[in-house]
Amino acid sequence: MHTPPIRSFRQIEELIDPSRPVVTLFSGGLDSTYLLLRLRTMGITDIHAVSVDLGEDETTLHKQQIADALGVRLHIFDRKDEFAASYVAPAITAQAVYLDLHPVSSTLSRPLIARTALELAGTLGAQAVLHTANRSQNTLRRLNGALRLLGHTGLYGSPYDLDPVDRHDKLTALQNAGLHLLDGRTVSGDSNLWCREFESGVLDDPENHAVPAGMHHWSAIDPAAPESTVTVDFQAGLPTRVDGERLPLTDLIEVLNRRVGAYGLGRYTGLEHLDDGEKVLEIREMPAAWLLLRSYRHLESACLDAELMREKQHLEQIWVREALEGRWFGELRLATQEFIDSCARKTTGQVTWDLRLGGATTRAIIAPHPRYLRDRERWEERSIALETAAHRTPAPAALR
Repeated sequence: MHTPPIRSFRQIEELIDPSRPVVTLFSGGLDSTYLLLRLRTMGITDIHAVSVDLGEDETTLHKQQIADALGVRLHIFDRKDEFAASYVAPAITAQAVYLDLHPVSSTLSRPLIARTALELAGTLGAQAVLHTANRSQNTLRRLNGALRLLGHTGLYGSPYDLDPVDRHDKLTALQNAGLHLLDGRTVSGDSNLWCREFESGVLDDPENHAVPAGMHHWSAIDPAAPESTVTVDFQAGLPTRVDGERLPLTDLIEVLNRRVGAYGLGRYTGLEHLDDGEKVLEIREMPAAWLLLRSYRHLESACLDAELMREKQHLEQIWVREALEGRWFGELRLATQEFIDSCARKTTGQVTWDLRLGGATTRAIIAPHPRYLRDRERWEERSIALETAAHRTPAPAALR
């Protein structure tokens, strides 16, 4: 039997023992900082803020300053390598793109964050794992879903589900408490090594969502960037080299974010659905993802049978749906992953791109065991010759 999630600040006051440990997910942003303040004002004394470093924008110093100011213990876990290997790499092979609009990102990070928080909660004997997602954020079902599927039986959830707090009210409360580190924030952000994402605030309205100048970092256009080429190698589905240099996946993504982003590539705008079908605007920049996903699809085409690719494309959206709906650890997502992995084992080769401001085109697609033709006329001659020879061969005596 699953424990119902905490959905309001009143439930925290009613259900949580102020003297026992509480674990909260902490990004260093406005929502998670305000939650720490509210927990302190409730008299909860043993608060543990968990920050999972996946390559985000917020610095350790920034987070530590907030934790110190509010009198909570900060735990920072570096999970960048695990995130790249066990979450981003499967997303590349699954072509994890939401409804052909944008590659997924928080869909990948939330399961790892939830698992890391649960591990700490178990070590501390914590009574609750709290987060700050609200009902207009898909993170709500992803974190709650991951915690359920991981078998957590204690208290968990977000008080913002039923008790949303206005951005202005959060900032004012923090300022009144003497904390000014978040003054001037106009949007909510989420970042990791795979994606920088923005929403809410000045980006709330799909009908008027000009992105403030300077918000894009990876895809900030370099007007002086000359036309150039970049080659990416894959081995059994995994990106391994850039221009011949072998790199760990975390470094490879970082290199491509800079290289590809300088040409203004990898920006996405998308409307993503909530539980009841309404949709919210999300802005992303993902230059490395832009190149890697396209490269992988070209290489799959070179290595896999067309019918196999058709079935894989169907399963890709099942994979995305299950992960997006908070079922990363669910049976169906794991089952589709097995099929996708079997395709990845056959996907090896390299893709070379010509890069220019605002665009890119492929220059070479190379596979060691390709299904493509390099000389159509010679293939036609050989094909006709083989067919003609087959018709001329006398039938075996037994068949006459």
